[in-house]
Order: sequence, then C-alpha cells, then structure tokens
Amino acid sequence: MAQEDIGKLPDNSIGESIARLPGVTAQRLNGRANVISIRGFGPDFSQTLLNGREQTSLGDARAVEFDQYPAEVVSQVVVYKTPSASLVGQGLVGTVDIRTIRPLEYGKQVFAVGARGSYTDLGKLNAGSKEFGYRANATYVDQFADDTIGIALSASYIDEPYQVQEFNAWGYNTVNGNNVIGGSKSYVTSTQLTRFGLTGTLQFKPTDTITLTADGFYSDFHDDQTKRGIELPLAFDGQNGLSVTDPANNGSRFDPATATASDGLYTSGTFTNVEGVIRNDVFERDAKLYSGGFNALYEGDDGWSAFFDFGYSRTDRHELSLESYSGTGYGRGNGATDTIGFETGTEGTFFDPALNYSNPGLVFLTDPLGWGGSTIQAGYSNDRIVKDELKQYRVQVQREMDGFISAVKVGMNYTDRDKSLTPEESFVLIPGGATEAPIPSQYIVGSTDLTYLGLGPILSYDPRELLANGVLELRPNSVPDVIAKAYTISEDLMTLYGQADIRVPLGTTELTGNFGVQAIGTSQKSSGLTIPNGVFVPVTRGDDYWDVLPSINLSLRFDSGFVIRAAAAREVMRPRLDDLRVAIAYGVTTTVDGQSPTGLYPYLSGSGGNPYLRPYRANAFDLNFEKYFGSSGVIALQLFYKDIKSYVDKSKVPFDFTGFPLPTGQAPATLTGLVDQPANTGSGELYGAELAATVPFDLFTRALDGFGVTGGVGYTETKVLNLLGDETQIPGYSKWVANGTLFFEKYGLNLRGSARYRTGFLGDFTGFGGSPTRRIAKDELIIDAQIGYDFGGSLDGLSVYIQGQNLTDEPFVSLNPGGDPRQVIDYQSFGRRFLAGFTYKF
Repeated sequence: MAQEDIGKLPDNSIGESIARLPGVTAQRLNGRANVISIRGFGPDFSQTLLNGREQTSLGDARAVEFDQYPAEVVSQVVVYKTPSASLVGQGLVGTVDIRTIRPLEYGKQVFAVGARGSYTDLGKLNAGSKEFGYRANATYVDQFADDTIGIALSASYIDEPYQVQEFNAWGYNTVNGNNVIGGSKSYVTSTQLTRFGLTGTLQFKPTDTITLTADGFYSDFHDDQTKRGIELPLAFDGQNGLSVTDPANNGSRFDPATATASDGLYTSGTFTNVEGVIRNDVFERDAKLYSGGFNALYEGDDGWSAFFDFGYSRTDRHELSLESYSGTGYGRGNGATDTIGFETGTEGTFFDPALNYSNPGLVFLTDPLGWGGSTIQAGYSNDRIVKDELKQYRVQVQREMDGFISAVKVGMNYTDRDKSLTPEESFVLIPGGATEAPIPSQYIVGSTDLTYLGLGPILSYDPRELLANGVLELRPNSVPDVIAKAYTISEDLMTLYGQADIRVPLGTTELTGNFGVQAIGTSQKSSGLTIPNGVFVPVTRGDDYWDVLPSINLSLRFDSGFVIRAAAAREVMRPRLDDLRVAIAYGVTTTVDGQSPTGLYPYLSGSGGNPYLRPYRANAFDLNFEKYFGSSGVIALQLFYKDIKSYVDKSKVPFDFTGFPLPTGQAPATLTGLVDQPANTGSGELYGAELAATVPFDLFTRALDGFGVTGGVGYTETKVLNLLGDETQIPGYSKWVANGTLFFEKYGLNLRGSARYRTGFLGDFTGFGGSPTRRIAKDELIIDAQIGYDFGGSLDGLSVYIQGQNLTDEPFVSLNPGGDPRQVIDYQSFGRRFLAGFTYKF
C-alpha cells in the first residue's frame, strides 16, 4: 500500500490504514486501531519493521502498537505474507514493513501541510474532558546539488479526545442452577491523546554507485485517561463460606424467588445489602520512541552491489495506574447499604439503585470492602517503568548474473535487544491511620453520569490532586509478588542468509522468484528475583539455540496478465518478551472460582514466565492465483497451509509454594496453589484462503467511469494443542475477516465507503498492573465513510475532506466463556467520530 499523495491520509494512525488491506484487520483500544491482525491472527504472530528494521514496542510484548505512527509521516506500507531468506525479522503469519519517504527516489520538490478537527458524538463524559480535538501535519521533500542530496521532513501533532461508555462484569456465578451476574466494575472513560511524530531522511549520492541514507523517527506519545464508575459486589459476594442466598450473609444477598430465570440465566432480580465502591481512577501512559538508522549502498555497473545498515530503536515508557476508592463507610456493615434491581441482556446489565452516589454527605474516602485487610486501603498506585532498546547491524553483498539464476545475495544481521520492567507499587492511604475522610469540596469536580447503566450520577474528583495536597498519601508496597514482577530480558540474534533470485523466460511466460536459507542463532537471558526459603536471590536463566529456515518463492507470469505464485518455507515467530521473564508473581485468591487444585479456599495463585521458551515454529505452504486486467483491476485467490511444529501455550499448573513468604492479608488454606506459565507444546495446523479484488467499474460500462470497489475476504481454520493435549483457541484468531471499500474518483471528487469485519476472537486486554488478560470478543463490523474534493485552477494542490468513523456505533463486546450472548463481560461503546480537514500541497 502506497500513500496516494503526500500528507493526504486522514486516518488517525497507520494502523487504521493498514486495517483496510485484504487479509488484515485490527483490534480497537478506546476506539483506536492499535494492533494489527494478519490472516485472522493476533499481533503476537506477526512482525513489524520500520524501513526494514525491527522496532521496540510500547507494550510488554513484541507487537508494535500502530497508533504511535501518524499516517502522515508514512509513505508506504508493505505486507509480506510469505518470507524469503533475505527478509530479516519475519513473523509467523506475516511481516509489516512501514517505510518513510526516500527523497531521491521521490524525485521532486513538495511541501504539504494539513489540519483537521474532530468531534466525538458521546460528548464530554467526564468532568474536564473534551469532545473536540485537532491535529496538524507538514511534509517537506526536496533535492539539491543536481539531485545528489535529498531531504525529507515530516511532522504531525495530534490532540484528540476519545470517550468510552463501558459495562464490565466480574463474571457470572451459579445460584440454584442458573447463572447470575457476579459483580460489576463499569466506567465511563475519557482519554486525551497527545502525540508528536517526526521523521527525517537525508540522502547523499556522491557518485553514481554510492547512496548514503540517514533517517530517524521520533514519537512522543501521551495517553491521559480518566475512569469513573462504581464497582458492585453481587453474586460473588458470599462471605465466610455463606451463599449470597443466605439471609445471614454479611455481603450482598440475592433471593432467587424474586428473580426471573430464562435458559439458565437470571435476567432480572434484586440484590440487597450491597456495598458499592465508587471508583475515581486515572491511567497515564507516557512513551517516547526513538528510532533511526544509517544505510550505505553500493550499486556497481558490473553487477555487484552491497550495503551496510545500522538501526537503533528505543522506547522509554512510563505507565501510572492510580485507583481511588470511596463509599458509604469503612469495611463491611459500617455504612449505608443499597438495594439494587437489575436486568441482564445482550448489552450488559442495567441497574436500578436506591442510593444517591453523588451525595458528598453519603460518600467518603475509605476502604469500603476492607480490601486492604489490616491496611486501610483507600486506593492503589501502580507505576510501571519499562525500557526497551534494540540495536541492529546488517551487511549484504549481491551479484547479478545471466541465466536461470539472475542474482545471488548473502548477508549477515546481528540484533541486540534489552527490555526491562521496574514496578513501583504503593497503597493509597488516608493520613494518620484514619478509616475514612470526607472529600474536600474544593476537589469535587461535579458528578459523572452513569445513567446509561441506570446507576445515575456519582461523585467525581481527581485522585492526583488529593495526593498532591496531602488529602491522601502513598505507602510503598514491597511484598514479594510486587518485587518479583521486575525483570530484564536480553536477546541476541545472529542471522546468516543466502538467497538466489530467479528470472527466466519459458515460452510466452516468465518464471521469477527466489530460493535460499536463513539461519538464526538465538541467545536469550532473563534476570530477576526468586524467593527460595523466603530469601530474595537474584538469578539469571536462559538458553542458546539455532533455527534453520529454508524458503522458496516462485511466480509464473503469463502474457494474459495471469500469475501463479507458489511458496514454501520454514517460519518462526519468537515468543512474547514478557513470557521469557524468570520470576513468579503471586497472591491470595479469596473468591471461590472452581480452580483451586485442592478444593480449599483461599489459595495461592500466580503467574510467571519461562526463560527457556522457544519460538513458534511452522512449515508453511502458499499457492496464489492472480489475474490483472485493465489499468488497475486485479482479482487474487490465496491458499495457505501451516504445519505447526512448536506452539507457545499458557496453562495453570499446580505449584508448591513451600518456602515462599506469604502475602499480607488473608492467609491461604494450603501452600499448594496454581501458577500460570507458558511452555512449548507440540503439533497443530492452520490453513485457509483469501480472495482479494480491485475492480474499476468502467470495465463494464463507460457510464460508471470513476466508480470501483476494492477489498477482500479471508477464511482460516486452526487446530492447536495446549499443554494438556486438548485443542485450544489461538489468541487474536478470527475464522473470517473481510474488508471492502466502494469508491468514486473523478472530476476532483472522491467518495469512499469502507467496511471491515471480523468474526469472534480471543482478544488481549490490559488489566491493572499491565498484566495481559484474554477474553472472547464478539464479531464486529466497522463502517467508515469519506467525502473529499481536490481543487484545480488557482487552488490547485488544495484538498478538503469530511470523514465519519464507526458510523453505526459498533460496540466492542466480550463474553463469558460458554458463548451465551447475554453473559456479557465487556460492552464498550465508542460512539461515532466525525472529522473535517484539508491538505495543501505546493
């Protein structure tokens, strides 16, 4: 995909532009397309490059979050679905290479500026949030000294709000044979995204055979999020071994006799004795990405060529998750309780409370449910500091030849990557050991409206102001499970490759392609803390291994515009970086969830990494049939099959915590608990087909000149075994993905209507503390549209556009395991976004 015109892409990020390509879709975060899925698979199975170089990431894994790349600073995106030996940094299902402008190749002077305004129709959901935003961008490209020096500069700045209305359920408990909502933690979320992106490229061609290129990319990304809502303990709130149906239960109570059940689910009823927790939370993420490189290219007139390339990428990330609790009183039974009616359906649960949660005389800063145990916990602060640095060195020599082998290239690439996490967690306390405190009126910012869930208004404040002015204070939490979260991952990769290119005429056809082999030597190490016999001991663990990856790609081209492509390759995708950590983090699970290995509650449960983890590995085969017609028409059928030889799966396994210090608070009933840990499993397979087409309608009649359609549909089947030998669902996998764009381009007018669809998938969500959580997401269909006009005459170079995104207000929905569409876990409404802007090129 090439940018149609410098500075003309109106998408929020390059992620939304890529998501319009056949066989590619995206997962939304707060309404933004932030990670890419190729062939229906999640971001852990593909790789992203910038100008051919691997990049550090904003997240804990390898997957690049595409909303850090402004669309305006990118000139081209290439998606590789089959690897070649010379493609360094390949993924299991595909590789995305984002490319910035090369001024000497662009070959002309251009200066382009653009700006736009945006509006979200959900309005201002939180006090202090915005409904209008803006962005501006500029690009300059020029050549000097008889086209021997070229420069390209691009800059983009964005300041835009995103609003989310969310329902979230803890899950569903079983009461008298029917499921009923176990609890709710629902928010309205207002996000203010500011991002400054800058790219620069300088090229120098001192001779006809030598080209020197230096390029850089900088992104300053700030995500400021306000989350306000109510957490309601419901059917999971049985206390001291009592059921919520027991009138003596000290927690929430539920009477099935007054409820309505349908097909195994209580769809309406009433909870009494409910003690809710009012939440005023913030999430701040600051990330700076520095990326750049230097390339020296020699192209001789004798068939020899060579290049040296150095790349550097670094991400400094700071994430603060700050929770603040308030309620009607400290601990159980010490404040006003609520009687709440509910109705459960396919859009979540609608509530009917009796209390007014916006009354400052009723709501206090406190620990309403005694979550802190002996600590009077009025909130919690989790500050995560992540540093990710990557250096890449590459050299290649190529010789062009006559005959069946048209060129031979050999090369070497060395990549050195280090990623570390430093957690800083603290309890939020009321000074002086007080159990509760009123919220000073000067810090109350009004109320937040939760009537979309029936909960009415809730008292609202900014906990950062309370901390800054001493109303609340922090006390560091240095328990073992927090300290053990810290890790440092070191990964060194040596890649050697050789490739032969093919170009030979066969009658009226031409055979092109390549074959070769890539060998990757991996040295991985993980450093952290273990706790044998209750003593912290620093430890480093890791492994060294090699992967040999042969590949062949062939294309048979006919004069008629028909092309047959075939490919076979051994493919790998390295595991998530955070899955390589050596430490184990753990805590006490107090709720009855049916997972205790001994059947006793509470029990110890935790998660950890595996420093000996090997990559995903597969043998892959692809067969494509393509037909090109007219000036721009194409239809293509792509068939693929992957025989998986090694897969990475997480599973909860029993673990003996003898010798490990116990967390503070409630003691476990047994030292035998569970640890969720990744490991390599055995066989599996995935296969499928993609149909893609671009059809200009003037092929049928001149009356439809300017009209056309482009898009594709993909179908994938999988069968992968987990650690227990059972079939498992692959994260991010959708059986069907499709997208299409109907367009009209003529007389300066351009009209586009786009749709992208994916069936249900196992999505990755970020929980408190940055830990990944996976839930089953429902099908979604996103509809966008755009109207634009390119002026001529005295206004030549000026383009204006209006765009609508998510026009049908498609929600993001995840379900409770089992697939009942009424047992909703997440129901997130992002609203519609409308944008109007211009670009001017001169």
